Amino acid sequence: MPAPDVSVVVIVHNDAERLPRAVRSVLGQSLRRLDVIVVDDCSADGSYDVARSLAAADPRVRCLRLPVNSGGCGAPRNAGLDAARSPYVMFLDSDDELPYHACKSLLLVAEESGVDFVTGEVTRLFEATGTTGLWYPELFTDARLVEGIHSAPAYFLDHLSTNKLYRADFLARHDLRFPEHLHYEDQLFSARAFTLARAFAVVPWPVYTWHLAGDPATGPSISSSRHKIQNVRDRITVAGLIDAFLEESGNARLRPAKDAKFLRHDLRLYLGDLPFRDRRWTEEFAATVTPYLSGIAPAAFATVPREQQLCQYLLRTGRLAEAAECARTLDRPLIAPRHTVRDTAGRTYWGRTLPEDEQAAAALDISAWRLDEQPFATGPLRHEVVRLEPSGTRLRISLRTYDPARVLDGPAPVTAELRVAATAEPLVVPFRYAPARGGDGPDAQIRTAEAELDLGLVPVGAKGFRGRRHPLVALERLGLTRSDPLLAPGDLPPLRARVGRHSVRAACEGHGVGRLELTWERAGALARAESLAPGLSPVRRRIHRLTRRATGPRAKALTYHELQKLPIDDGLIVFEALEGRGYADSPRYIHEELQRRGLPLRAVWSYSGSRSSYPEGMELVRRGSWEYVRTVARARYWIDSHGFPVLFAKRPGTRYLQTWHGQALKHMGFDTPELRLAGPERQRLHREMVARWDALICPSEEFERTFVRANAYDGELLRTGLPRNDVLVRWNEPAQRDRAAATRERLQIPDGRKVLLYAPTFRDGVRGSGESIRVDLAGLVREVGEEWTVVIRPHYYERFTVPRELGHALRDGREFTDLNDLMLASDALLTDYSSVMFDYANLGRPILFYADDYERYRSVSRGTYYDLTDIAPGPLFTTTRELGAALRDPVELQERWANAYARFQARFNPYETGRSSKAVVDLFFEGSAR
Repeated sequence: MPAPDVSVVVIVHNDAERLPRAVRSVLGQSLRRLDVIVVDDCSADGSYDVARSLAAADPRVRCLRLPVNSGGCGAPRNAGLDAARSPYVMFLDSDDELPYHACKSLLLVAEESGVDFVTGEVTRLFEATGTTGLWYPELFTDARLVEGIHSAPAYFLDHLSTNKLYRADFLARHDLRFPEHLHYEDQLFSARAFTLARAFAVVPWPVYTWHLAGDPATGPSISSSRHKIQNVRDRITVAGLIDAFLEESGNARLRPAKDAKFLRHDLRLYLGDLPFRDRRWTEEFAATVTPYLSGIAPAAFATVPREQQLCQYLLRTGRLAEAAECARTLDRPLIAPRHTVRDTAGRTYWGRTLPEDEQAAAALDISAWRLDEQPFATGPLRHEVVRLEPSGTRLRISLRTYDPARVLDGPAPVTAELRVAATAEPLVVPFRYAPARGGDGPDAQIRTAEAELDLGLVPVGAKGFRGRRHPLVALERLGLTRSDPLLAPGDLPPLRARVGRHSVRAACEGHGVGRLELTWERAGALARAESLAPGLSPVRRRIHRLTRRATGPRAKALTYHELQKLPIDDGLIVFEALEGRGYADSPRYIHEELQRRGLPLRAVWSYSGSRSSYPEGMELVRRGSWEYVRTVARARYWIDSHGFPVLFAKRPGTRYLQTWHGQALKHMGFDTPELRLAGPERQRLHREMVARWDALICPSEEFERTFVRANAYDGELLRTGLPRNDVLVRWNEPAQRDRAAATRERLQIPDGRKVLLYAPTFRDGVRGSGESIRVDLAGLVREVGEEWTVVIRPHYYERFTVPRELGHALRDGREFTDLNDLMLASDALLTDYSSVMFDYANLGRPILFYADDYERYRSVSRGTYYDLTDIAPGPLFTTTRELGAALRDPVELQERWANAYARFQARFNPYETGRSSKAVVDLFFEGSAR
């Protein structure tokens, strides 16, 4: 058997069930020359027997067993390290997995670069929900070679040992081993490795899958056992050992970076738990942590958000109840402090009373949050349950709303509702606030209300419901809405009620922000079947599989096929925009043209989330529901902007108009790496999806050269321009000016301010990570925040939260389903590689580009059809300072780029006349149009 290239040390303790999955993820690697060393930490279950059976089945597997349980991960990893016989080493825990190419991809980088180790991204898999997230994605945006940690100290945050491939001689040369009899051994090992490495490489793809168990029966992992004070002590001990190592090795100048990591990661985890800990635990925690905090480098404190600085100060000064209160606001800028107070100079401070000295004033000053200038949608509020009174199936909820930003004050009244949803449709319970107290004191910031929630009225569906839900407080004013969590006291006594076929429990959730949590459990015969002994768990799994088969995609596809045998409904049109996200895009404007003409057609719109953007009285069906299946199967016309589900084949009598949602700068269809390199089945499905289109709206010849060709579409083209752009072409008409004014009013744009719409596109591979918001927003606000209000409209694949201290100058534009509202209301556009640039050019207003990752995007990531520097109708920026300077004189900017702008319009918008909706209806609906 050839010598292995990589040894993978798999450690296990009492995890016989999951160990095979971990080992198979190694044995199934694309790199075949592997050495797998399973080290059993003296398990009490059958883990060692499982390990021996795995070794017997594959000669690449060896197994060891420690004579006594070590109580941690250090000793078994060290034992595996001693047994390794390859030039490279990796570590894996028994409850986790390695992605298919992890070993080979890391090995290739290590051999090519000659570095001491290679580190890669970690995918966190939340087993309870099946969702995933990335481990500190900002560290893994690009492939890079780092010449020592001094040049990139942020990598102290990457303290896992398991997402790395190490050169064995590097570990041996520095006697790098894990500390034993101590938890968080990874942190010391990784800190030493980063500090001692001559160079290390970073790869931007996932190389480790970290399973976060959703089954309470498995118990919390070591890293999740934060409720144990010994857990806190171990973290502090490890942090101290790292400090000592940095000092002894002559790297004391790295201490501020390591301290920043401690505050951002280690301490932050415990601070978030404070609302759920009792007084005694909090006192022990403060006594354990406070002495260590006193030695933290001063520069490190400035690296954490202001609310965490506040929480740390309150903890260190013994204001423990306030520290727990503050902890609920960490990373949650929409949650307000309970009380604020002002001095005569206009400074604003946390708490009910003014600070007693200069040190306290500096620590508690929150004037930078500019609470007086916060808009309705993103101003901080805090809704808390004061009392719960049960009566049968009813819960009487006394709630208190803290409003230090005076969000609820204003020229128009606010309507308030409590919303609770078990399945699709929520129960809505309106309530009214009691009149506000007068004056300017802290109590004047408090509103009180009573709401009665009848749990028996919450829709649970025909099959019943099992799960957890959290009531929301929904507020609306001038058409703008917001939904906020309803917080519950950490010591709220759980309440139970029998509601029909369910038992419902009301309590405070024990994590996160501490919301009021309602938990439904089925009662009766089905509950008895579900609660059978664990030995009968296959019965429960069979019931679950049968339920999924009866209601899943395959069943709906079969039903759809049968429904096609029924006569087609000649007057029925199914509209869908943005995959059901709302009433927007070209389908909206085609619908409005059909309504204007009064044609004898019945329109049904698909929706997938909120229904708030659809006009009142419109007929709606939930995307993917049985009613949706029936409607799509019988419709004469399909009109959408993205694509109806691929499992629904179009019947011969149905006509499908694909409006598509923009022109193409970035690669599309078979030009994308994702589809070009996909297997035959994936490519076949895409061809079938495109083949359903009877007609495709075309805005330019460039669209034919790029999008049409890339998708191998050979059907009818409607060379009309995009209907959604009609209102942009006709922006100067009274109706559009009124629409722009209404949008500015809803956004609460101050008089005299210009509006910059910032609309970047998503980044492939890191959707939902926030990576597309690349502008330094704090820097931009410093540059132009007094003249411009920036409205952020990220792609709907992306996440974003307006930072607390920037709410006076930033607005979240995601409340507006139709992007045209924001474009009409803006004075300039800032984008990167989004197709919004082509639409916005119809307004004739300045377009600016923030493209600091352009070279990577066009050559490594998605790829583009054009060199942006050749076609851009406006300047490209890579720094916020340059961007700010350009925005100070938009008139000069527009004049300077006038010729390029005109060429851009002529090339990409030749068919945009402001009458595209009319032309599409004339062409597609043939003789029906009048």
